Amino acid sequence: MAVDAAAESTLWADCLLAEPARDRSPVFSPLGEARYSLGLETIYEGYLVHYGRPRLFAPPDDDTALLLGDYLYAHGVARISALEDVAAVADLSELISLCSQVRAEGAEGDGPLWAATAALLGRGALDEARTALRLHSDPEPLDRAARNAAGDDAVDVALAAHSERRVS
Repeated sequence: MAVDAAAESTLWADCLLAEPARDRSPVFSPLGEARYSLGLETIYEGYLVHYGRPRLFAPPDDDTALLLGDYLYAHGVARISALEDVAAVADLSELISLCSQVRAEGAEGDGPLWAATAALLGRGALDEARTALRLHSDPEPLDRAARNAAGDDAVDVALAAHSERRVS
């Protein structure tokens, strides 16, 4: 992800953290299928650039952070689009949209949303759980879906890593 971004633009290369400061630990991709890993973590890094503490980048200002986060979102979606999985791309669209809503409302639930999406990406299994978050600010159905698909321990690890990176 970092190498591709740096090759794409000197602006992104200038935003990279120094090599020893980069954290290459995956957060949500271990919950799902390996074929989605790089795309999902690229989108998550974009989310962290917008709303948290990124693992690989340190944009110097808000404008650059907005552009870099959007670039990472688009690049991650493009990676998954290349797999020709329309349902997965639709799930990612819902993820990005609903995360924006949750953040704008100052609500909780982005962690379970990420976990459930990663665990069930492309399976068309999250409509009701996402609706509970969207309309009632209830992340519990998403948390249950993630745990049923990936197991309690894996979800706990992912949510703990997310909590360390999330900025309220």
